Amino acid sequence: MKKILLSALLLSTSWAWSQEKLELKDDSKYQFTEIVNNEATPVQNQGRTGTCWSFSALSFFESEIIKKGKGQHVLSEMWIVRHTYFEKAIQYVRMHGKSNFGEGGAFHDVAPIIEKYGIVPEVAYHDMPIGEGGKRNHSELSNILQSTLDGLIKSKKLSQNWKVAVNGILDAYFGTRPEEFVVNGKTYTPHSYAQYLGIQENQFIGLTSYTHHPFYEPFVLEVPDNWSGGLYLNIPIEDMMEILDEALKNGYTVAWASDVSEKGFSYRHGLALMPEDGVTIKKKGKDNKNFSDAGSSKISTIFDQPSPEKTITQEMRQKAFDNYETTDDHGMHITGIAKDQKGNKYYIVKNSWGTNNPYKGYFYASEAFVKYKTMDILISKEAINKKMKKKLKI
Repeated sequence: MKKILLSALLLSTSWAWSQEKLELKDDSKYQFTEIVNNEATPVQNQGRTGTCWSFSALSFFESEIIKKGKGQHVLSEMWIVRHTYFEKAIQYVRMHGKSNFGEGGAFHDVAPIIEKYGIVPEVAYHDMPIGEGGKRNHSELSNILQSTLDGLIKSKKLSQNWKVAVNGILDAYFGTRPEEFVVNGKTYTPHSYAQYLGIQENQFIGLTSYTHHPFYEPFVLEVPDNWSGGLYLNIPIEDMMEILDEALKNGYTVAWASDVSEKGFSYRHGLALMPEDGVTIKKKGKDNKNFSDAGSSKISTIFDQPSPEKTITQEMRQKAFDNYETTDDHGMHITGIAKDQKGNKYYIVKNSWGTNNPYKGYFYASEAFVKYKTMDILISKEAINKKMKKKLKI
């Protein structure tokens, strides 16, 4: 039995990102003033893995736990990832290899894993596959799992031991799963800890906004990482933006899935923008340690000072989705709202690429960017007012 003692300081200290006015860099004229910025746990680093969905969803749940008055709890992303690999493996074999298997996932994958397997703190289960440079890297693990499962399927005759073998591979890379651990002087199991934290799937709802399905009805969003066939409630983009703003102003945060391959997304500048003329943005070099070269150097005057942005419509969103211009690239965590010196609205976004950018791992996404490039959001049902719930048939 593996029993781990956790630091009370790490798990219960209240923490919030800086509330002061920030300036981007010496030669930048951007100045942001926060309207609201809700409490969140420290920024993490997913390394060279496709596990942003786990990092962002858990960051969102951690803010929910803080809002419930239970203090700060930094949860183990790898616990979620490890068990999701196993659930994916079962489905992949049942589907004769005709389902998606890999590192990706969705926000709605996390709560069911917590309900089935429980949850543990980060410090209780932080072992991980390590690659070059000491960063998280699941390439070898993913390849071994894929080859193993494909071999099982090809054999066309399964023994009773294949699941044991898959679990053995996962334990070899992620480490032994703790059966008990101590938090603030109290002993928990993964299930009792999950029960204490109170994260339940039915407390949350996934929202999206596309016209190829009826509004105010649920559908399975057609993106590869939705391997589990999760349902999203389809609503007009104006409703989604209204829900997002009201939630943030009332102390809630939102898990946010978006396309970050746009020219106007510059993690190095701490900005995500949708300029009227994107052609003026030039990309210099590559940064494949993050995805779609989203961390590469971008050169444009739009990153130096506020500039005009596109007016976004529902039709633009649909066209971009249908043409693969908007793809399900990255999961993040929206914690607040800010305005620049010209009164333009931005959303304060917590990322999972470490703290090596001007805002220590956060960035500002313009209203136009969020309106155009949002794939879906996960939000607490409590954050939606009664009038909107009635409209959405919740």
